[in-house]
Amino acid sequence: MAFRRALRRTALLGGGAVATVFGLSQLLEYRKKQVRTARLAHVAAEGELNIPFAHELPSRAAQLSALRSTEEFDVLIVGGGATGAGCALDAVTRNLKTALVERSDYSSGTSSRSTKLIHGGVRYLQKAIMKLDYEQYMMVKEALHERANLLEIAPHLSAPLPIMLPVYKWWQLPYYWAGIKMYDLVAGIQCLKSSYVLSKSKALELFPMLKKDKLVGAIVYYDGQHNDARMNLSIALMAARYGAAMANYTEVVSLLKRKDSEGVEQVCGARCRDLLTGEEFDVRAKCVINATGPFTDSLRKMDNQETPNICQPSAGVHIVIPGYYSPDNMGLLDPSTSDGRVIFFLPWEKMTIAGTTDTPTSVTAHPMPGEEDINFILNEIRNYLSPDVEVRRGDVLAAWSGIRPLVTDPNSKDTQSICRNHVVSVSPSGMVTIAGGKWTTYRSMAEETLDAAVKEHQLSAEPCRTVGLMLEGGRGWTPTLYIRLVQDYGLEVEVAQHLASTYGSRAFDVAKMAQVTGQRWPIVGKRLVSEFPYIESEVRYAIREYACTVTDVIARRTRLGFLNVQAADEALPRIAQIMAKELNWSDERTRTELEAAKQFLYQEMGYRARDEQLSRTSEINLDYQEVNRYKKRFHKFDKESKGFITTVDVQQVLQSINVHIDENSLHEILNEVDLNKNGQVEFDEFLQLMSAVKKGQVSDSRLAILLKTAEETLDQRGPVTVDRSGGGV
Repeated sequence: MAFRRALRRTALLGGGAVATVFGLSQLLEYRKKQVRTARLAHVAAEGELNIPFAHELPSRAAQLSALRSTEEFDVLIVGGGATGAGCALDAVTRNLKTALVERSDYSSGTSSRSTKLIHGGVRYLQKAIMKLDYEQYMMVKEALHERANLLEIAPHLSAPLPIMLPVYKWWQLPYYWAGIKMYDLVAGIQCLKSSYVLSKSKALELFPMLKKDKLVGAIVYYDGQHNDARMNLSIALMAARYGAAMANYTEVVSLLKRKDSEGVEQVCGARCRDLLTGEEFDVRAKCVINATGPFTDSLRKMDNQETPNICQPSAGVHIVIPGYYSPDNMGLLDPSTSDGRVIFFLPWEKMTIAGTTDTPTSVTAHPMPGEEDINFILNEIRNYLSPDVEVRRGDVLAAWSGIRPLVTDPNSKDTQSICRNHVVSVSPSGMVTIAGGKWTTYRSMAEETLDAAVKEHQLSAEPCRTVGLMLEGGRGWTPTLYIRLVQDYGLEVEVAQHLASTYGSRAFDVAKMAQVTGQRWPIVGKRLVSEFPYIESEVRYAIREYACTVTDVIARRTRLGFLNVQAADEALPRIAQIMAKELNWSDERTRTELEAAKQFLYQEMGYRARDEQLSRTSEINLDYQEVNRYKKRFHKFDKESKGFITTVDVQQVLQSINVHIDENSLHEILNEVDLNKNGQVEFDEFLQLMSAVKKGQVSDSRLAILLKTAEETLDQRGPVTVDRSGGGV
């Protein structure tokens, strides 16, 4: 009872009372100990750990050969997300013979579909206080330690990010301030930067698109942000460099079992299948670790059909909108949406990411963003942005859904109340399962999992060495590294900055593979699409990083598919062409890869939802004058009054005003509006487009802008008179 009363005082008095409850001196001493541990581990890793593949990674074929030929591994990890890759890195650096298989690509599931934050969890700290939940408090405390570690070991992929919490009621200002200050205090000496209060005018200066009405002020606190898929890949690549045998696109068909001395069946490996060739083989191991995220229960039931489920999947949808919706270096937190959920509004990769929703879902390998969730996020954004900023449905450039593997409580009624604590369990057959958790705590989850595996199976292992252990590209990276790329290779500044922040010190390997452009500047580095800094040599380098499909490149080696589905769609043919040459694909395999990548964009990255803004309804919301105006515009191209226009019609008009667009590009422009895909745009389709543009459901339509510009140019010229033509004949 004394503890509960003290914790309640903390909630009322704010961060200063945390010393009463948890002991400030103990908290600071714990943090100092953790920092000392990190530094010692970093030194130990540099001095003692051997890196067999420091210069060149083994190929996927070599990895598969190692999986097939090794008599027995110490551990076999199933799952190549953040947790699985973290387990592999932890195991191999403990000198355990380590194997990992992943059914799809590394980070293809939840780990690439996060909010991109490395955070302790402000809302979990609030719940810890309000519900007097010490367990959640300890989870936040652990996550803040892991946040500091992750920012240290991958400085090129992560950075602190200020996040603004706008305040619209005076009483909320001290309430939120106390909570945020406690967040700082729990972080202790690992606090990134101290939070602070802003006046209304200063808040609007830093976040000019914020709604002014009734704004009292704002509070700014700091968390970390990262490139999640690249971070996951960096963990996996480091495990491979230290000697772990790892293969993506390798699924577990069944678990291998043998009876121990007491006649009890024990898991001793897995029957695996290479999904690219269909070949099956056995991988034997003393311990099998289940790190399959949302699919945790599937593997547990492969071990024992009667085992109860321990995961309750929850879907979180995010959207990407243009970068002008947010400042370059300031996020926004909506702590209480219309239905009580939390939404972040963050700058990411020069775009703006908004989300997330939190709704129960079923487990699937291909989650799709729903229109309802997309519109929910847009409506919440409208509540916080100035009326001057028109939030349009058509500005959604990409959308995705990720499935969180929340640890279920049989008595809980909704997923929002479920704690994200992880659970490590060992089945009667000896399989170790790690379930739940979140991105930020992947390393500590892996450490706890390996501790359990070592204890259960009496493995001979060194202590954990992953605290402070630098990830792929982190060693040797500096904030000014991109300048050397510009000076040494003649790359564009934007491209060099992108390479440095994506590959770290490995960016030079990518630059060396870049081809000469033949231009005065840039000297090397041809872009895949003009508005993004991704270059063609990244596709070739992606193959070294175990990319096996076109989707791997657009989704996880680069993030183009997550940033702009249309731009990614335009880049697909060139990416497929490069990969086909490097991997000796047949024409049929190339076409299959292209179709699969298009389906990925259409189903999982929101392209379908974008298309449905035109095709979902035939209602045309235009008045009589607007219909007449658009009819006039349409007939400037449909000169023969056919009722439709083709690429030939548009090309002829463009040539008359000295505008030249190649036929393939023109076909793509019309295809965006050609709903029935018959190769022509009917008048009704054109009116549907203009109605969707008017309602904000579609923005930046190339055809709409092209026809409007051509019409204005033709009208300015006016008719050519007989006098001007010299009187005629």
